[in-house]
Amino acid sequence: MNSKRFVMGSTVLLIVLLVLLLVKVPVLQVSFKEDSFFLTEETFELGWIHSVEKEPWFETYERRDDSLFLLSTRFKTFGAGTPSTGEIIPSKDGFVHMKINQKMENLQLSVSENVQTTLYLEGRTIPLYTFIEDYETVEIKAEKIPLLQYLRGEKK
Repeated sequence: MNSKRFVMGSTVLLIVLLVLLLVKVPVLQVSFKEDSFFLTEETFELGWIHSVEKEPWFETYERRDDSLFLLSTRFKTFGAGTPSTGEIIPSKDGFVHMKINQKMENLQLSVSENVQTTLYLEGRTIPLYTFIEDYETVEIKAEKIPLLQYLRGEKK
């Protein structure tokens, strides 16, 4: 009877380990300096204050498998750095809305308290500028990682 329990227990343990190692979880990895964290949301908005116009600017992104897509952008006025392509979407909220739908390999951004770089997610806000040093580079990328890595919060 003990050998049957041992075999059953070993089989269950092996299955659990295989699931933890082989099942991949789609995530957004936000990396900076020697640290990182994962987000499981499929969409997020990146917001900041434009350095020249001093107006808020927002970009909406979507994770599709292990790719990142810039869906749209909205800003107050055309000026330095505004997109030259994209479909303008009518709105009455004081912002210029543009549909972009462009695949991105990753995002490399410089975080600063001056521009208040912030991630907006479903029901929560992550003000990156409050815990990342000024002018530090942050990378955001979409990827699939092993379930065990995700559960442990390990970075690559």
